[in-house]
Amino acid sequence: MRAVYRTELEYNMTVAPGVISATDGPTDPSGVTGVLASWLANLRAEDVPSETRDRAAHLLLDGVVCALVGAQLPWSRRAVGAVTALEGIGNSPLLGWGETVPAPAACLLNSTFIQGFELDDYHPGAPLHSLSLVLPSAIATVNLAGPRCGRDFLTGIIAGLEVGPRVGLALHGAQMLSRGWHSGAVFGTHASAATAGWLRGLTAGQFEDALGLAATQSSGLMAAQYEAMSKRMHHGFAARSGFYAAGLAQSGYTGIKRVFERDYGGFLSTFGENHEPDSSKVTAGLGEVWETHSIAVKAYAAMAATHAPIDCVLLARQRGVSSGDVASIDVWVSHAAYHHGWWEVRRPIETIGAQMNIGYAVAVALLDGNVLAAQFTQDRINSDDVWVLLDRIKVHHDPDYDTQRGNALRARMVVTTHEGREIETSVEGPRGASNRPLTNGEIVAKARQLATDIMDPDEWETIEAHVLGIDDLEDATLLTKSLARPLPAPPIGL
Repeated sequence: MRAVYRTELEYNMTVAPGVISATDGPTDPSGVTGVLASWLANLRAEDVPSETRDRAAHLLLDGVVCALVGAQLPWSRRAVGAVTALEGIGNSPLLGWGETVPAPAACLLNSTFIQGFELDDYHPGAPLHSLSLVLPSAIATVNLAGPRCGRDFLTGIIAGLEVGPRVGLALHGAQMLSRGWHSGAVFGTHASAATAGWLRGLTAGQFEDALGLAATQSSGLMAAQYEAMSKRMHHGFAARSGFYAAGLAQSGYTGIKRVFERDYGGFLSTFGENHEPDSSKVTAGLGEVWETHSIAVKAYAAMAATHAPIDCVLLARQRGVSSGDVASIDVWVSHAAYHHGWWEVRRPIETIGAQMNIGYAVAVALLDGNVLAAQFTQDRINSDDVWVLLDRIKVHHDPDYDTQRGNALRARMVVTTHEGREIETSVEGPRGASNRPLTNGEIVAKARQLATDIMDPDEWETIEAHVLGIDDLEDATLLTKSLARPLPAPPIGL
């Protein structure tokens, strides 16, 4: 029978002799939480392979441009007005605004900008948007707790890139979406805490507290996807929570110990109730297998589960299929993609609903040949040709696609023409995912294209040089200052 300890002191004396303080070490160094906390505390820049650092810098570039594109969108401006009315002014930069706010507010809002237009990264096996969690946390930390060099800044970001997906994989990733949780907001708190904690130089014991404090703040309901502005802020809540967790832990404010192992009220036991969470995933391959390389960069401005169906219909388009040929389109996807991305939409719909809906994405992809900002203006969303085609599209669940890695983002499509001809297409995963990744060069090209509409090319060249040369920056705030200049709203007619 498993022993029950009434106090942390009793646990330390019985199980971990010599551990007398949270600042000295985790309460159970051999447990999952303890191993992760110790790895984070001992991680050094030189431990990270050069190719992983290079990929992380390119992911950072993608996150930066997504933040700048999203900073002045209508819902972002409304968020800034509401949050600054609640929080007031501070000393942390608001990206793309030329203003400063308190660090927690900066965390919340900068993350909301990155998530502002469904252009940012995702992890195919453990759905979360990593840069919207770790970049705001890193910026707020170095501006509040003290400057760090660019090499440290990037290492702190990598710490979060590694932790977030592992916690998600322990909950079987996309299963969280199937159950109605906004998965990235649930396990994103740990990613943010890992980044902020590493930049603060937390000990292993403090990291245990930070992970426990992050876990108890996890939340996020996926029904926000239909029409709520709050969907774009969910990762911001998680980023802020992780930032708080690291700061509280450093001050000696304790969190839940052994939070991944607890049977009652623990993170995995509660969020994974009746779904057999696998705690071993939290620490699997730490320092050997780098999840940073599994993070996908989006090729389309829509929710990730729409991307494989988009690829399928673009293949059909390349084979000569046009909207006028279509009697019906049937799409097969995984359980998570089906529940996350399919419902029969009716006019009117908000931009967020259009970006989340597989049917809408397929319709505009066939009509326009792409799914970017122009496909989500109010004029395009309300166009009759879109809605005529939408009525002919159905999405179905294929149980064979319900695996944790790889197949979960597969898709198959059959286009039936008015003459009864069937054109079948399929992809093993979307463009941009780990089995079909965008190259570093393609990430740079995406960023340059997005930056064109919002700033002078010379300004972007400076930002790009700071990001891709981050390891050589003496002070990471040189980057954050270059991102803080006020920007115009993107000219996309939202």
